[in-house]
Amino acid sequence: MPVANAEIAAALEEIADLLEIDQANPFRVRAYRQAARTVGGLARGVAEMLAAGERLDALPGIGADLAEKIATLARGERLPLLEGLSGKTPAGITALLGLPGLGPKRVHKLHEALGIDSVTKLSAALAAGDVARLPGFGTVTAAKLVEALKHGAGQKPRMKLAVADEVVAPLLAALRGATGVARAEVAGSSRRRRETVGDLDLVVSAEDPRPVMQRFLGCEDVTEVLEKGTTRSSVVLRAARLQVDLRVVGEASYGAALLYFTGSKAHNIALRQIAIDRGLKLNEYGLFKGARRVAGRTEAEIYERLGLATMPPELREDEGEIAAAREGRLPRLVAIGDIRGDLHVHTDASDGHASLAVMAAAAQARGYEYVAVTDHSRRMAMVHGLDARRLGEQITAIERLNRTLSGITVLAGIEVDILEGGTLDLPDSILGRLDLVVGAIHSHFELAEEKQTERLLWAMDNRLLNIVAHPTGRLINGRAPYGVDMERVMRGALERGCHLEVNAQPDRLDLDAHHCRAAKELGLRLAISTDAHDPGQFGLIRYGVDQARRGWIEADDVLNTRPLGALRKVLARK
Repeated sequence: MPVANAEIAAALEEIADLLEIDQANPFRVRAYRQAARTVGGLARGVAEMLAAGERLDALPGIGADLAEKIATLARGERLPLLEGLSGKTPAGITALLGLPGLGPKRVHKLHEALGIDSVTKLSAALAAGDVARLPGFGTVTAAKLVEALKHGAGQKPRMKLAVADEVVAPLLAALRGATGVARAEVAGSSRRRRETVGDLDLVVSAEDPRPVMQRFLGCEDVTEVLEKGTTRSSVVLRAARLQVDLRVVGEASYGAALLYFTGSKAHNIALRQIAIDRGLKLNEYGLFKGARRVAGRTEAEIYERLGLATMPPELREDEGEIAAAREGRLPRLVAIGDIRGDLHVHTDASDGHASLAVMAAAAQARGYEYVAVTDHSRRMAMVHGLDARRLGEQITAIERLNRTLSGITVLAGIEVDILEGGTLDLPDSILGRLDLVVGAIHSHFELAEEKQTERLLWAMDNRLLNIVAHPTGRLINGRAPYGVDMERVMRGALERGCHLEVNAQPDRLDLDAHHCRAAKELGLRLAISTDAHDPGQFGLIRYGVDQARRGWIEADDVLNTRPLGALRKVLARK
């Protein structure tokens, strides 16, 4: 199987981290980070582009040298630069980068000052008080690190959902092409659309398991066979050493196996108890009355025999969905087809990779009714954020473009920085000319919870602010959420007529599912947006929708399921 873009992006990001730890030129570090972001956001595989004869140095920010390195990674070959950096960097240091508050610069400082090159040594230094005494750290940072380690930080991170999707797609395609395969699906936490997955579970229907099992074990991406059986096998893939478990069953048991291996464990236990209460037995082979199988071909027929409506996989966490299914109260979850437009999109006026016209055309190609251009504001100088003058010019350009368009409207917006004191980065005189204002925190993540909460509430006091983007600031496997009282923020948003975002970027997925559900229970509507930086990233909307579905969100709970006229009325804070 070809090397996934996610693998290439991860290697480029690792090079950037190692270069920064080594105190390399900041511009070189930034080039690799930008390249990782570019590759990770591509709509097509790098291997496919190379096979088609396309030049990688035509991609934004990719020069000839970087293009050659990316091509090397795409061919599955060793990259001397990465091997060299890894060889001179203690193996345990990279694990430190996953801890909250520890970027490459701080990791370098810990190594130079205290000789810390592993999570174990960091734990000892924290216990001895050495980290708290180190200039630039202090007791607050030390306490956060202690808490993070207590909850398992520093261990091998789970794979992000989008990366797992990219890895499993060619594997599923290969299995579906095997002789005798009727159906094949991914199960487990991936099917429940959790933010991260620990391993992958595949369920295949085939009366003769031998051909599909042979194909599975022979896949070129398999680096290790953990278990080899007639109907069950486990392997490790090259991509991030990901374990994949395959179960092959007959067609009569396919629904039962898919239900069982999708989980969650708590959901399955609850279902088995319901079966017992009805004098039945439920397992991975079917629902049985004595020795007779009474259901199992599909999940729906099993749920029906248990007296339950079929529950979407995203809800199967034993968090109230079974009672709701029994009582006919299951939500009609929002779907991708409900989304009428994207309310958070960047262009090359700041850190995007495509022009205003190209992004508008891509949105229209998806069938959207509207798209909001929300480039960064001036404080984000490193990404060419817009000041009032440049934003005014962009507003004029959007008005001019709209006069040429039919079937879609480009909304003029901004992703304005929420400054430390809660004020917005641009004056009201220019913000008032926009169709919508998206606010975001990009700095001072270390503020105490009370101050961070007040910062957001003060920002929402400005009646021009419509949506708070990525409201907790977290980066999955990269940065913990900043301290904030989300219940107060949500109630404050509801009182003020403001809204929160579900950011669909796979690194963010912010709000999380629990916060989505809390917002629904309060009656606070959300925006599901991609934060797209190039046309290919419009497709990330599925991850925002997945996240919202896990939070029981319905179409009416979402701002951008509304027609443009209705959306404008909601955005008009009074």
